[in-house]
Amino acid sequence: MFWERLKKPFFALAPMADVTDAAFRRIIAKYSAHRRADGTVGAADVTWTEFVSADGLVCATQEGKQKLLADLIYGEEERPIVAQLFSSNPAHMEEAAALCRGLGFDGIDINMGCPDRSIEKQGCGAAMIKNPERACEIIAAAKRGAPNLPVSVKTRIGYTKDELDTWLPALLLAEPAAVAIHARTRKEMSNVPAQWERIKRAVEIRNACDSKTLIIGNGDAVGLEDARAKARASGADGVMLGRAIFGNPWLFHPEKDAVNVSLEEKLRVMVEHTTLFAEMLPHKSLAIMKKHYKAYVQGFDGAHALRARLMEAENAREIETLVEAFIHDTPRALLDSSATL
Repeated sequence: MFWERLKKPFFALAPMADVTDAAFRRIIAKYSAHRRADGTVGAADVTWTEFVSADGLVCATQEGKQKLLADLIYGEEERPIVAQLFSSNPAHMEEAAALCRGLGFDGIDINMGCPDRSIEKQGCGAAMIKNPERACEIIAAAKRGAPNLPVSVKTRIGYTKDELDTWLPALLLAEPAAVAIHARTRKEMSNVPAQWERIKRAVEIRNACDSKTLIIGNGDAVGLEDARAKARASGADGVMLGRAIFGNPWLFHPEKDAVNVSLEEKLRVMVEHTTLFAEMLPHKSLAIMKKHYKAYVQGFDGAHALRARLMEAENAREIETLVEAFIHDTPRALLDSSATL
């Protein structure tokens, strides 16, 4: 099991819908690539896909299934790679886990923390917190579907209130390989600071239960140094980084970061990211890609005007043309300097 080979603390790429898609993960894998502590070459120590509906993988039309499968595209450079699924139907979870096993994933993760109302109406995501018995059934189903793969869970500390002291022990009964805990309740969304003292409490609960499940903290880690500090303070086995990845595919590189690469490189990587998005995910709207532009294009002279024009562009080729024109019209001194994103 790959989890056992990770040197602690390890650092994971969080799954974010319409953000960490196949195109962006490929860019991250390329620009964060380095020799990791275990001797392998890669970016994040472990990477998650976006969450995918197990119900859809089983029941959708062939066209619908193909669109969902596009969210499960990955490259060898992303390993270890975990497929994240959601469902409240054990039979569907079992079948979808078996499918992911066949696709060669290193692990299965079950989303039990998403606050989206459409997901919750299906009894999935954060709604699972209100139904611990079904949550354990879903974990067991994933294990049946992929018996040779580790099954993990991503969740929150509670639904409308902090329920960690009852919710986490209930999950541990199902013996997941790891539990990633977003240190906020579903009600809090991301509107309050992450409560990292509760990650420390999660570690204490895990230890008191004599469980081997790894605890991964999630919430407000702004970079690797901050993640290391949070791991030390909480005792977490690993830290998951999410919003810090916006505009910063260098996030997991030990020496590079968005603040120390040139403006020209940032802009060219943004174009490469856009081109990959259009090629790999042609069924998705370019508007999904454009949410990244605010992070890539800020902190330098002319950023606002360039960003406004990028938002009006209709395809990847127009994006590239606008960026090339900006680069050729901008003094070399500015392009060679780094800018705070």
